[in-house]
This record gives sequence, structure tokens and C-alpha cells, in this order.
Amino acid sequence: MESCMRRTRSLARLATVTALVCLAAAAGHGVGAGQAAATPVGAFYTPPAQIPQEPGAIVKTQPMTILATAPTAAGWPTQAQHVMYTSRLQDGSPVAVTGTYIEASNPWQGPGPRPTVVIGPGTSGQADRCAMSVAFSTGVSVTADPALGLSANQELPASAVWSALGARVLVTDYIGLGTPGIHTYANRFESAHAVLDGARAANTLGGVGPETPVVFWGYSQGGGATAAAAELQPQYAPELTVKGTWAGGPVADLSAILELIDGALIGGAIGYAVNAMLARYPELGRAMDRVITPQGQDTLATLSETCVADLIFRHPFLETNTLTVDGRSLSEHLGDIPEAAPVLAELRLGSRAPVTPVLITSGRNDDTVPYGQARRLAEEWCGQGAAVTFRTNELPPILPGTTIPNHFGPELIDAFGQDNAIVYLLDRLADKPISGCTFD
Repeated sequence: MESCMRRTRSLARLATVTALVCLAAAAGHGVGAGQAAATPVGAFYTPPAQIPQEPGAIVKTQPMTILATAPTAAGWPTQAQHVMYTSRLQDGSPVAVTGTYIEASNPWQGPGPRPTVVIGPGTSGQADRCAMSVAFSTGVSVTADPALGLSANQELPASAVWSALGARVLVTDYIGLGTPGIHTYANRFESAHAVLDGARAANTLGGVGPETPVVFWGYSQGGGATAAAAELQPQYAPELTVKGTWAGGPVADLSAILELIDGALIGGAIGYAVNAMLARYPELGRAMDRVITPQGQDTLATLSETCVADLIFRHPFLETNTLTVDGRSLSEHLGDIPEAAPVLAELRLGSRAPVTPVLITSGRNDDTVPYGQARRLAEEWCGQGAAVTFRTNELPPILPGTTIPNHFGPELIDAFGQDNAIVYLLDRLADKPISGCTFD
């Protein structure tokens, strides 16, 4: 047992070093280093007229090179596949989803068989060019049409860490990012489907079956997506052998999040959530049309064509009371409109208990995805008998409302710091016993 613990700590240290090297390399391969490409969304993202109906089926693949000049000694992957696979919309209709698949070249260094790791990306935006796979080859993509835009591959460090450990990795782009249709930001059904079908697709590409151990990794929007996948897996993908999930800073309750970020640095992300809800709930759209001004409608349309970097530079600290007919915020209107309550309730996580272990982490001073709604998710799951570990990150407030210190700071600590999410998932892959709930 002691030797296993030492090995787990050793693997965690390796993962931390790899992540730091990747972050440094990514910084060195950014715009200033001339590595960013003017990358339009290409033909690969257009699905064929007919796609396979089976969820997780491979539609097509294409080779992809990943920062080939990066230091391979650190375990940085240099080859991947651009993949398109079948998933499901909220109503069950088949839809094509893209992503990035990395088949590890290293032997698996963890316990048990080589696992499949599915990464749910954090918020990247709502425009097609924000799809994580668009920036995967270079780390950063830049577009000039219709306006100057910037998108970064924030999931490259986590992908490189798991690849260095010898896991096969799939990073989903989610429904509607890159591919036709609106990206249904924070829609728990479609986020879960994209993650679960990504696991099916990755297993197919890896030539392995459903007995292969699977873990889910995500933070922020990705934490909400992996939490949703853990909730829906028993019903939607019962054949998968899910061993554990990290849901870091999860987007679990949109009503709480929209209220908190209104007027914050990335307040414009409210537009992503509103656009997504209106796309799937027409009755809510008709009600919202009565309270949003024509200029507000134009702003929502503009936000749907932005990535997060664009949103920060062009729409910082957006206050949604500027979008409404009476100067009240969109959150206030959503609280009053009768059509909104059932939508927000249906999209909120916590109604079903996962049957596999979940680690939820959240910063007590997170100024973007509030701590209270993450802890409530853990408590609700615990009350339904799930095995949940909840960890509080005590990073103190730093420039509240600016997102980067108090939202992304806890991500780096919880993902790659001491006793991190990698250790937790390696323990689950080792089948270390865990039951009940723990709140730290």
C-alpha cells in the first residue's frame, strides 16, 4: 500500500512538472512568438449530408499536428486526430460534434489498463472559431473576419499531462462549436451528451471496448459538462466503465452564475447562456423578446460571434441592464418571467445522483462561478447517496470581478497542485475504495 501511495505521489509530481512546462511552452508559442495562425473554421467542421445515427459513431477524422516544435521530452503530444462524431441534441436528434483525439505514444504509467480521458473544455466562447480544436495545432488562433478575434487552447496543458502519463485523450468541442448551429453553452443535456459520446468515439479510435476505464476532467464550463456527464451516464451511456470525474468550479446553476457575473470582466458570457436557452426554449424566447431592446438583441447576436478573449477586450464589464427596456438586469427579468423558472430548473444540475465517484472543487472566493452553487450540488448528490469529495479552495480575494485570479487561480491549484485532481482520478483508476461524502 505504501509503495502504491509513493507511486501515486510520484505520478502526481510528474503531472505537475509537465503541466508547468506546457504552460510555459504555450506562453512561448503565443502571438508574440509568431506561432499563432490566422485560422478560419475549415471544411472539416461541415458534416456530410448523412451522419451515422449511433451516438459516438465516427463520422470522419483528419490528422493534426500539435506544436511540433514544443519540447517532446516533457511528454508534449505532437500528433493528434481531428475527429467528428455523432451525438444527440436535447430532443434526441442526432448531431455532429468535433473534437481532438490524442493517442498516447507513452506506456501507461498509472494503475490498471490504459484509460480514456475525456476533457470538457472551460468557456472558450460561442463563435465557431472558438472551438477548442481550432486552436489545438498552434495553441492560439487569430481571425480577422468579420472582426479581429483571438482564441486560445486552454486545455493543452491538461491534455499534455494525461498524454505524458500514457492515457488516450479526447477533448470535445461541444455541440455547435465549429459545427452548424448555436453552441448551447451550459446546457446540461447537450454538454453531457458531447462528453459521453466523446468517450465512445475515443474508445473506437483507440481500438478498445466499453470495458476500458474512463475518467472525465473539466473545469468551469467543463466542470459543469463533466458533472452533467456523471449524472446522465447511467441512463445515456450505461455501457461505459466510468471510474471517476473531476468537476472543478462547475457551472451547476445558471441563475446563481448569471447574477454574479453581471457587470464583471466577463459579464458578456451571460449572452452565451441566454442565447443557448433561447435556442432550445422558444417559449422563453418569446417572453424575453418583450423585455430586451432592439439594441440588446443586436448585442446578444454580436456576443454569439465572440470568443472569451474578444469578449474581454471588446465587451468588458458588460451590465445587462443596458440591454433591457426598463433598465433591470436580465437576471431580474429571468426571476420574474414565468416561462424562465422551469427552464432554469431543468438546466440545473443535482437532480440525479452519479453512480461513480466525483470530485468537486470550488474556490470560496470565486468571482465567476459561485462557491455556493457548487457546494449545493455536492450536498444534493450526497443526499441521494452519491460518493462525492468536495474540496474548498481558500485562495483569498484578488481583484474581485476580474475572473482571472479568483476563478482560474483555483483551477491551477486544484488541477496540478498538491493532492490534486490527478491524484484523485489515479486513485479511482486504482480502484481504491471510496464511499460516502467528504467535505474539506
